Amino acid sequence: MAEREKRPATYADLEAVPEHFVAEIIDGVLRTHPRPSPRHVVSANSLADELTSPFQKARGGPGGWVFAAEPELHLGSHVLVPDLAAWRRERLPSIPDTAYFVTVPDWACEVLSASTETRDRTVKMRIYAEQRLSHLWLVDPRQQLLEVFELRDERWVLLGAWSSEDTVRAPPFDAISFSLADLWPLDKPLGFNEDPQALYAGDR
Repeated sequence: MAEREKRPATYADLEAVPEHFVAEIIDGVLRTHPRPSPRHVVSANSLADELTSPFQKARGGPGGWVFAAEPELHLGSHVLVPDLAAWRRERLPSIPDTAYFVTVPDWACEVLSASTETRDRTVKMRIYAEQRLSHLWLVDPRQQLLEVFELRDERWVLLGAWSSEDTVRAPPFDAISFSLADLWPLDKPLGFNEDPQALYAGDR
């Protein structure tokens, strides 16, 4: 007798996940991981600070964007939670009254960690491309790296990668520049020959 197929995960399944986990539904499967580590949170918050002032508040930049931290995105049958996301204001004229967004962002950022990197780089990148997200940034606090991707002809194109020694000016936020080292203010900059293994201890 053939084994009965598992039913697709539902939103009720997601809502039942304890609050100390981040929950997503990917390809019909409920996926969870622990809340991010302190290094992960500080990096995401530092990047949000660099971008929201010029691009949301128009302080030293063009404005015209709306940012959200850890938004719940309902993208077709998937529920994803990036670390950061942003919409051009003409595409998101008002904040939804629901607990989630259904409008695909124009930009998203995933901060990589040991428990999420494979998922972020594979299935989530695929889903973002299928949903026609325009720009995706991957930040790795352990390696102190930023990778910037743009969707072209339904494929991700790597526009560039930056290390802690670099000043970043990258689409879609290339109207300003910032030091990548500011994303990890309490960590010394890693040289190219240094082993980042020591930074993995508290990484989730």
